[in-house]
Amino acid sequence: MTPLLRSAWARLSLYLPVVLMGLLALSTYWLVRSTPVFIPPQAPGPARHEPDYFMHKFSVRTFDDSGRLKSEVLGTQARHYPDTDTLEIDSVRIRSFDLTGRLTTANAERALANGDVSEFELFGSARVIRASAVDTAGKAVPELAYRGEYLHVFVADERVKSHLPVELTFGDDRFTADAMDYDNVERVIALKGRVRGTLVAARPK
Repeated sequence: MTPLLRSAWARLSLYLPVVLMGLLALSTYWLVRSTPVFIPPQAPGPARHEPDYFMHKFSVRTFDDSGRLKSEVLGTQARHYPDTDTLEIDSVRIRSFDLTGRLTTANAERALANGDVSEFELFGSARVIRASAVDTAGKAVPELAYRGEYLHVFVADERVKSHLPVELTFGDDRFTADAMDYDNVERVIALKGRVRGTLVAARPK
């Protein structure tokens, strides 16, 4: 080995440990940057009351096992809230048929329905009308209508409630009250507060 090469090798030997330490430091830094960081799972926060989907100018229908129409819900817009599983509907219109085929309609400026659309709260110019019919004995049953700023309708139980003033008409008869609870299955109505009524005598046949 020539003296020149011997001198160069001696100098390289002096700096070699420093170079190796530098390479080791760089490799350690790269390893730390490349290793995925484990983040422990966090408990989910409270659900926010925000809609997860919208419907515009829609119609939703439900049918029984035989394919007969049970109910239809229409509205200009609807918003579903997943935290409460409720559906808020604007300009709502509802058609519902009982087991005998008798039609009940409802409409309001706004409605709040539960997840299976079996319960409605109607707000603003609310109206529920049960169409006239003929019972099993062949007797005519007049139209029954409820009107108010708030009506709570239970479709399956055939029940209508309100804690606000209502107007009830049954054929030509008319009643007003500060609150109401009507059970169509039991054929029982409870009118509360200031109750006024007008009964029209039956016309002679």
